Amino acid sequence: MRLLYKFVSALALLTSATAASAAIADVEGDYLGTYTGPLNGDVDILSGDVAFDGSSYLLSTVENGTVGTTPGSLFVWGINRGSGTPRLSFGSPSVGAGILFDAVVVMFPDGTLRVVTFPLMGAPTINQFAGSTSVAGDALSATVPLALLGSMGFDPANYTFSLWSRARVNPAADGTNAEIADFLTSSGSLTARSVPEPATWMTLLLGFAFAGLLLRAGRNNPDEEVSAA
Repeated sequence: MRLLYKFVSALALLTSATAASAAIADVEGDYLGTYTGPLNGDVDILSGDVAFDGSSYLLSTVENGTVGTTPGSLFVWGINRGSGTPRLSFGSPSVGAGILFDAVVVMFPDGTLRVVTFPLMGAPTINQFAGSTSVAGDALSATVPLALLGSMGFDPANYTFSLWSRARVNPAADGTNAEIADFLTSSGSLTARSVPEPATWMTLLLGFAFAGLLLRAGRNNPDEEVSAA
């Protein structure tokens, strides 16, 4: 049974290591000095997290208030896939000089998800999906397949991420950078934590179930336990 106990312990350690969250915390109330919109909690980022299972990214963020309170609010993940440039530094006022990206994923309070990729030349590719952003109180999350992003030179495990909140004056289009309310701490240097794919989780769960059956069988056969010792 010692081998069985070692097996169960190894599974537990593997599960806890891969499931551990590495969410980045952000300071409460740290609105940008250039921001001119309402100082509502729903545009004040409290944390952000990126997980990668080899085929998709899970993006999640928690705000300091109920999402959707501020009209025109949205949350933008800037992604550097290998050809990122400081696109926000050219706005007025200049913000985010160290924020490089060549793709964005935009989460809207109404559940819409927008994925935009910028090629080296030509117009960006825009994909929009209704109901693909999960909104629950002060939290938003979305799963973005790697196939929608592609690569511009980086290995997908090495993409870097930034997150900022914006309160648009015109709900249909971004205005000046004075609409950007808050950046997540470590934006521009944040990489995704690695998590198992769903099939791997199923294998782990089946392993636990099998181990439990063996333990139960051992308890039901005490003579076997004595002889094994």
